[in-house]
Amino acid sequence: MLHDALKEAIDVQFAESMMEPAELCQDALLVRLDNGVVIELRVASAEEYSIGWRWGDTELRIDTAPLHPQLATFPNHLHNGDDQLLPDPLTHPGRDPWDNVRTVMTALIDDPMLQSQRK
Repeated sequence: MLHDALKEAIDVQFAESMMEPAELCQDALLVRLDNGVVIELRVASAEEYSIGWRWGDTELRIDTAPLHPQLATFPNHLHNGDDQLLPDPLTHPGRDPWDNVRTVMTALIDDPMLQSQRK
């Protein structure tokens, strides 16, 4: 149900930046932006999510797997395209899932590698 609601909101708010409507899969939501970014959303709840994306050959992901307590944003973190773990500059566990998704998508439209977020 959560993915259905997210799809509806994404299709309305980001229609001008998407190649096609978001695609519901078995346990994910796929979004293809017109700048070449392909986003895979897996949102179980406000506290548990994975937002991964590809841009060209580079793959990045923000998730909440509680595996990296050394990071300031634990449990959420960013896997960047260089196989590094970094604090998550965009999302916050517990925040409404739509707010997190909207924040990430807005950032990826202009900056697929999140270079401006990691300064």
